[in-house]
Amino acid sequence: MKRRSWCALFMALGSLALPGAASAQAKWTLATGYLPEVFHTVNLQQFAQEVNDRTKGALVIDVRPDNSVARLSEIAGQVRAGKIAAGEVLLSSLAADTKLAGADAIPFIVDSYDDALRLWKAQRPVLQEALDRQGLVPLYAVPWPAQGLFTMRSIRHVSDLRGARMRSYSPSTVRIAQLMGATPVDVPTKGINQAVLDRQIDTLFTSPVTGVENKVWELPIKYFYNVHAWYPKNLVLVNKAQWLALPEGTRKIVEEAAAQAQVRGWNASSAASTASIAELARNGIKVETPDFELRRELRRLGEQFSLEYIRDTGADGNRMMIPYFSGENAAAAAKTR
Repeated sequence: MKRRSWCALFMALGSLALPGAASAQAKWTLATGYLPEVFHTVNLQQFAQEVNDRTKGALVIDVRPDNSVARLSEIAGQVRAGKIAAGEVLLSSLAADTKLAGADAIPFIVDSYDDALRLWKAQRPVLQEALDRQGLVPLYAVPWPAQGLFTMRSIRHVSDLRGARMRSYSPSTVRIAQLMGATPVDVPTKGINQAVLDRQIDTLFTSPVTGVENKVWELPIKYFYNVHAWYPKNLVLVNKAQWLALPEGTRKIVEEAAAQAQVRGWNASSAASTASIAELARNGIKVETPDFELRRELRRLGEQFSLEYIRDTGADGNRMMIPYFSGENAAAAAKTR
């Protein structure tokens, strides 16, 4: 074959190969509403880097923090619509469209990270079915530290909160305030300090991490009750069409990296909780563990919430909560042996 013919052949083969090479690479934008330094975002960045490294660039995940692509409340909808490939959302925020996601906001039924993980294992298969119908695929979930109770005064019983002005920011926190005989006051996270200073609120449920970020020791807040009210989780999800467009081998790598990110994230959350509680104590906040009577009263509230949740979600709610409570009973029995 003449040299000119060889050149023509190689050029033709090259033109055929290039589109294939380009289509082999996928790029996801992964949106989150949280700041780059938050442990959830740090974990996301590591997850993205591991996927990039292990796929040798076949899938590049570009993590975009701090609402830079979409507001936190808009991320799930944009992923569902395919405008963003993937995103991180507060799981309970999906409850308006997916009632099953509301299990994360049931208070006083999860008392530890182990309990929170059991709840997630019970949630995931049922939730996955619901999200699949919406064109969404969950990758992994990581909790925030447990929500505790910050107060201006000492409490020993739920009745001590009667008449309190309690911060609310969701239907479940409004309901908690009502059941405790407190007045719910809608206050966003950024408005907590001013609301306390203005005496709009004197009681609030939030995590010790938020307490440290807000330097609550500079406010009239005096007590932190480590009641483990609930462990809200962030969920990382991806558009189903984008997911299915990946080769099977790439999907497997993403699943493995997601599993590792979940373990890493839970450890980071636990460490953040421990460090934050210690910081509160160092700065003069009285860190209290609720006594038996208060724990029992809070547990009863949790049972009432659970019944309301199951009535609202029907058979799917039962499929989720029965395995969780069955596992709890088994764990309690094992401890007594």
